[in-house]
Amino acid sequence: MGRIVVFGAGGRAGRRVVAEAAGRGHEVTAVVRDPGRHGDLAGDRVRVVAGDVTDAASVAAAAAGHDVAVQAAARLDVPSEEFYGAAARALVEGLGRAKVTRLVAIGVGTLLEVSPGIRLVDTPGFPEEARAFSLGHAVELAVFEESELDWVVLAPPPVFLDEEAGRSGRYRIGDGRVPDSAEGAPVFSFADLAVAVVDEAVGGGRHRVQVAVSY
Repeated sequence: MGRIVVFGAGGRAGRRVVAEAAGRGHEVTAVVRDPGRHGDLAGDRVRVVAGDVTDAASVAAAAAGHDVAVQAAARLDVPSEEFYGAAARALVEGLGRAKVTRLVAIGVGTLLEVSPGIRLVDTPGFPEEARAFSLGHAVELAVFEESELDWVVLAPPPVFLDEEAGRSGRYRIGDGRVPDSAEGAPVFSFADLAVAVVDEAVGGGRHRVQVAVSY
């Protein structure tokens, strides 16, 4: 079994990644800003530590001795481009120091294309507040592309994911385009996003690319 460090482990996606990985028998380090607020994450295979994903030294300390890192951290109280840019740069530097070469990041579906060369975020009438958040992820992606990390970004559909649905274990990986969704199809869940993330972390064959993940 592997050792996985999860940044942003206290969030909606991150805590499900922690549970999924630990449930499969992996050793997990759950990195949060304030461990006192996330004691429920701790378990037989889960160690909760304080860390700052925007600080390279903190990233290196948390990631040392691990096989793969997961980036699930988000901040809504900091401008998106500032946060994701800082986090991406710290991850590249910090993981390099820790000699962790594999990174799986959770992206955003609005950066997927609706037609060749046209991202959803760039289409007419796209909400400005959502655009600002999306462009933060774009900065993150650009930093990864310029690095030597073996990274992959999994972008879920550009909708609010289902927080209540249980794990089905079902998902599909697409390409860089917004995935088609049949009328009446269920909304993609955080639980199944976590399945895809852990699958990619421990044995995925996708490298240095952003891809869609959906039902």
